[in-house]
Amino acid sequence: MAQWESLLKLPASYRLQLDDLYDRDFLPMDVRHHLSAWIEKQDWQRATQDHALASVLLQVLLENLDIQHSRFVQEELFLQQHNIRRYKHKFQMHQDDPCKLASTIHWYLEKEKEILKDVTLDEQVQRLTVTQETMEISCQQDLECKMSSLKNEVQCMEHAVICLEEQQDEFDFKYQTHMLEATADEALKKEQFKTLQMLINKLNECRKSILMDMNKLLDRVEGLIHRLVDKELIDWKRRQQKSCIGAPDNVCLDQMEKWFTGVAVCLFQMLEFLKKLDELVGKMTYPNDPVKAQKPALQTRTNSLLQTLLKSSFVVETQPSMPQGKGPLVLRTNVQFSAKTRILVKFPELNHSMTVAVCMDRYRRFNVLGTRTKALNMAESHSGGMVADFRHLTLREQKSGSGGKGVSDISLSVTEELHLIYFDTLFELKGFSVQLQTCSLPVVIISNSSQQQSAWASILWCNMLSQDHKDVMFFANTPAAPWPQFAEMLSWQFLSATKRGLDGAQLEMIAHRLFGKQENYDTCNVTWSKFSKGNTPESFWVWLDGILVMVKMYLEDLWREGLIMGFVNKSKEKSLLKRKQRGTFLLRFSESVIGGITFSWVEINFTVQPFTKVDLSQIPFHEIIRNFQILEAENVPENPLLYLYPNIPKDDAFGKFYTEKTGDDSPYIKYIKTKLVFPLESTLETYSPDPMLSSSAEPQTDELLQYLNNPNNFSADFLPSDSPLPDLNLSSFISTPIQACGGIYL
Repeated sequence: MAQWESLLKLPASYRLQLDDLYDRDFLPMDVRHHLSAWIEKQDWQRATQDHALASVLLQVLLENLDIQHSRFVQEELFLQQHNIRRYKHKFQMHQDDPCKLASTIHWYLEKEKEILKDVTLDEQVQRLTVTQETMEISCQQDLECKMSSLKNEVQCMEHAVICLEEQQDEFDFKYQTHMLEATADEALKKEQFKTLQMLINKLNECRKSILMDMNKLLDRVEGLIHRLVDKELIDWKRRQQKSCIGAPDNVCLDQMEKWFTGVAVCLFQMLEFLKKLDELVGKMTYPNDPVKAQKPALQTRTNSLLQTLLKSSFVVETQPSMPQGKGPLVLRTNVQFSAKTRILVKFPELNHSMTVAVCMDRYRRFNVLGTRTKALNMAESHSGGMVADFRHLTLREQKSGSGGKGVSDISLSVTEELHLIYFDTLFELKGFSVQLQTCSLPVVIISNSSQQQSAWASILWCNMLSQDHKDVMFFANTPAAPWPQFAEMLSWQFLSATKRGLDGAQLEMIAHRLFGKQENYDTCNVTWSKFSKGNTPESFWVWLDGILVMVKMYLEDLWREGLIMGFVNKSKEKSLLKRKQRGTFLLRFSESVIGGITFSWVEINFTVQPFTKVDLSQIPFHEIIRNFQILEAENVPENPLLYLYPNIPKDDAFGKFYTEKTGDDSPYIKYIKTKLVFPLESTLETYSPDPMLSSSAEPQTDELLQYLNNPNNFSADFLPSDSPLPDLNLSSFISTPIQACGGIYL
């Protein structure tokens, strides 16, 4: 399929990228469309270096435009005739430098290929996701089949043991009868002895067969335990780690409980079979008895497998968390937190009989206060699992000199120190006893709410990168995060807070902020220090968390509806709004004001100074957009915001959120009248250079200042659209004071 045909069949989100690409006038979309077949057949790359070829291609292009113009004349399409004549005149201006035109067309074709490549990659990811889900379902079905097969084999083993006991009883009866009768007939004696010998041989073979089947059964059990403990449980723990930092992963344990319990039941039945063999050997044995020789090894192996299964079955189902925290695993001293443990081997007879106790690690000394022991029970679980739900625990740091800050000489900040909370219990059933212990994921313990933001950053980083659930020294040598993994984690933050994550375009804009312009961000890495070290205003996490808090508290509905583009720098904003119809605006987060959102619109290229929680706590953002006004000539107020980018009528986008009362009856009338009406010549917003940008601003040359004041006097390529404008301190040109909010800047 031709490249242009493929582009026209793209989903709406990608057609929007195509629309943005052809917003420039260098290659009009009409020309690209009507001459698509011819354009794609030419060697534009070679023409960028070959003046003769470029000249020929330019002449043929002009001839094709003449042909297309004739068609429009025949079809009486006046507007298209006018446009084609205008395009031809513009292309004729390249006759002195046709290679430049060839370079432009080649650039457009390459950008189109990038869009198609992105679509292909997304489709591959979707197919991979579907394939992974299919594989997971297939693996579960395979496991279910193996569990069912194991259950059948245990039932067969039970029947075999019963048959063995019947055979032994038959032999015992005939042997006792033979001894009591004591016949003198030698021939009869010999016949009876022959019968007894045949029975004992048969019994011996039966014992050997059962022992061999028991070994095979334990082989199957060992394989299942390996699958459950080393794969299914590890996968679940990784999913739980990710879910703690916002991933929408399934962490339900009900299916896992069925599998663990099924295997445990089989092993306890195996212990019963071995006990029955002991009874049979106690009643009757003989030289070279296979049970005496092999049973001890079977007993040891069964005990070992059961112990492994039980020790792995005790888990922390709900990680420690505070009711009002940013997320789990951040705990504050003297503030209550909760946690829930669960044993995946569920025996109803153990309900309320196993007591779980809580204790802390020894890294920094803390006393655990509150209800520190709880019985595992089925009443506190919605699904009927065996759980111990600790709801009223608190931590208090010991002040005694024997405590010390830690066991390591490595200096870590409080929010980089990781701790483990341990849970202990004793499993006892049918004479089998084993001590069980599990622990939480690493937690950060703070003493002040001001540390919570930095502590949550540590939890994000640790659970994103570390799969060692007991690595409390993770921050002693902190690894960098690959961009794909980091981007996924960022999206989870918005998804968990608002039920809408970040799309590819938003993530690309964030990547551009962190790394500058790159062909491919997948090989880029984000360091811990760049993400959060020091918790300073320059920290990426401080900036992003400010946006998250604002979106969650004040903008959740608008964000969930996809009305906020959000992550757009000023140069990209200018590129997107260029050539859009009058009144088109977009919403973006401030790059320099923590927790700020603003909007820019087409007409005179205004942007409003960011609105923060101070404003949004007084009036919803959709009401700001609805009531925002500037004073045009003769002080006539007008709302310049007409179409949400790319072309959605404002009321269609935000109307369902509007309050019913308007005008003087609006509950926000005081704010509207005092802060949402601006004279055209109003205070300009001032920005300091953003320290998080990947490159510093260019020097403020006279030529650049002239361009900013009179852009129409310069050619379109004076400043490339994808090059960020430097943040100029415009206050040096304005004598009026800067407003607290709502000021306008050019």
